[in-house]
Amino acid sequence: MLALTRKIGEKIMIGDDIVLTVFDIKGDSVRLSIEAPKDIKIYRGEIYDSIVEENKQSVKSIDLAQMDLLKNLKDLKK
Repeated sequence: MLALTRKIGEKIMIGDDIVLTVFDIKGDSVRLSIEAPKDIKIYRGEIYDSIVEENKQSVKSIDLAQMDLLKNLKDLKK
């Protein structure tokens, strides 16, 4: 991990095409400006964690017996 001290208006470069700029500081809150290519996804940490958890839930093991029931329903419609 890299920890840096920056003042308002100062920048941090990530690679060649991502720029973080300290936009404002109020109390213990820091506002950042992020310039990045449109194909780079940028999320707040808690939103990203929520997406990861949701993805884990969506790939939980599937009960094959239930899948067979669905297949049977499809066959009954014919």
